[in-house]
Amino acid sequence: MKLQTQIPLKKQAGNLINYHSKILLLGSCFSENIGAKISYFKFQSNQNPFGILFHPKAIENLISRAVHEESYTEADLTFNNERWHCFDAHSSLSATDKKELLTNLNTALIDTKKQLEEATHVIITLGTSWVYKLIDTAIIVANCHKVPQKKFSKELLSVAEVSRSLADSISLIKTINAKASITFTVSPVRHLKDGFTENTRSKAHLIAGVHAVVHPTKNIHYFPAYEIIMDELREYRFYNEDMVHPNKIAINYIWEKFIATWFSKESRDTMQEIEVIQKGIAHRPFNENSEQHQKFLRNLELKKKVLTQAYSFISFERKS
Repeated sequence: MKLQTQIPLKKQAGNLINYHSKILLLGSCFSENIGAKISYFKFQSNQNPFGILFHPKAIENLISRAVHEESYTEADLTFNNERWHCFDAHSSLSATDKKELLTNLNTALIDTKKQLEEATHVIITLGTSWVYKLIDTAIIVANCHKVPQKKFSKELLSVAEVSRSLADSISLIKTINAKASITFTVSPVRHLKDGFTENTRSKAHLIAGVHAVVHPTKNIHYFPAYEIIMDELREYRFYNEDMVHPNKIAINYIWEKFIATWFSKESRDTMQEIEVIQKGIAHRPFNENSEQHQKFLRNLELKKKVLTQAYSFISFERKS
């Protein structure tokens, strides 16, 4: 008896992710979940230099300003709740000092361009088709920064607008990095504050828009994270208590599917070695002075040395 429908996934034929790959992740908070996994396994990766970006236009704007080297000035900032903000970026970049914010923004733009130029794989996760537009300027914002809602209008990007924005993002990336593999996903996070029907419409526009630009022979791909949650797991036990965000079980499940589809066998073998080390680092002994634990630490250091000699960019040092 079959009690579960499974999304058919085909192993990528080429350009698989390995430890020589350079990965850039952009988009919604689900990209942070997958990005955290990639970081844990010590791949060469960067994620969300402008913080979490939920919709296609925000991601396109970041890519465009980075590629064209369009720096931010004080005119691009707004002051609210005793902090300076930029409507193009997440509040994690905001600051009490406007010069600090400008430095954060323009440094992130420089870093983004460099990462786009060097990336072997760009992974873009889309969260919503709903956008907020400043009424005074008609500019679509990435984040409202708790500015009063009366200053914005709310709109749903059409399928054509989504696909056009994604096509523009692809074109911009390819102008500086023709060989980059670009993979789109749609976040399974439910944006229920928009409404149940509104969330469904939003995700439908994203999926239709993505599939208008996906072209595997041109290295433009789609990974069905949304469908895995909706059609394969499809139970509330795979969500956090808020019933909105997928829980650790669901994230690990999707991660395993992603590995099976996109990662080389050699990289998976190295990932197992790194996981042994990571678990060893996290281990807390009953008696840290015992001979048994000292032997354990010596073996752990030996394993670290072997890996760091093979891959000079890998470091197990704790970040301060």
